[in-house]
Amino acid sequence: MDRARDLFDGQPDWLAHTLALGAADCSVLTVTLSQGDQVHRLGTGLLEIRPAALVQKGPALILSAGIHGNETAPVELLNRFVGELLQGAWCPSVPVLLVLGNPPAMVVEERFLEHNLNRLFTGAHRQAAAGYEARRAARLEGACLSFHKAFPGPVQHYDLHTAIRPSKRERFALYPFVEGRRVPETELAFLGEAGIGTLVLQHRPATTFSSFTAAALGAESFTLELGRVRPFGQNDLSGLDALGTALERLASGQPSPRIPETDWPERFEVIHEILNTGEGFRFHIADDVANFTLYPPGTLIWEDDTTRYRVGAEPEAIVFPNPRVPVGHRVGLMIRSCTCDH
Repeated sequence: MDRARDLFDGQPDWLAHTLALGAADCSVLTVTLSQGDQVHRLGTGLLEIRPAALVQKGPALILSAGIHGNETAPVELLNRFVGELLQGAWCPSVPVLLVLGNPPAMVVEERFLEHNLNRLFTGAHRQAAAGYEARRAARLEGACLSFHKAFPGPVQHYDLHTAIRPSKRERFALYPFVEGRRVPETELAFLGEAGIGTLVLQHRPATTFSSFTAAALGAESFTLELGRVRPFGQNDLSGLDALGTALERLASGQPSPRIPETDWPERFEVIHEILNTGEGFRFHIADDVANFTLYPPGTLIWEDDTTRYRVGAEPEAIVFPNPRVPVGHRVGLMIRSCTCDH
């Protein structure tokens, strides 16, 4: 039996099925694998994997990509993850929710259609103007809440992205802020296993997908930045092999390898969020500056008619510089090396 074609209405794989539908939805469907494990198609770009024996060998797992439609390498990685499951290359031992976030934006390979989907979670979609992304954010929140209700207990969520800008650190993670929590050593070891060499600790709650699952599900959630934006078919996924292997290990309940602390990611903390303050806002970072570019003390980063921000007594680096955002939205983050304990 060709389980992929059964599950994906004759399309060869999950990605082809999702792109064929775009903004349209599809019916719910279940396919049973040879060992009795089940793959539930919950809707367009939404799959749930249920092991035949629900013996919890680890936290339930949420894996997402395509929250921005032009960030294609993570989408292709998750498509490969699903394909290898259907081919019997690995067997699940924990429940897994798989999300391709913004299918119609993926079709046109644009970051979004009307609204940045990754700014519409934790209820922010209710304040957005009506449109596909607002509806999709509500749908994805509901899918995660239903998944957690069906499988209560610990959750891990990895939201996979690629960056518009070049980066002095190609693969890095962001850890959403939740008051009082610290990064578990098991997660630092996982990031090291997955080839993620840098971790940025965020400083306040946000409206991103990983922030939603951290706050609403108590998940150990991370946004993973995995290189540069490229068109579908032009990604070299070999650079993500370590991450793909680590995710299959988690999903199949295999023990973690011994990762020495020297291979854990270097940690940074956010110390300032740059916002577009409107008319008069001036951003003093060049358009071609790479993520993690370091600035010496006293460097003027931005100003408006009433405020200036300069680098403090220690050097600071910038990530996600992008002045072409609406008023009130994030223009970038200033970070510095973190000496904190996890």
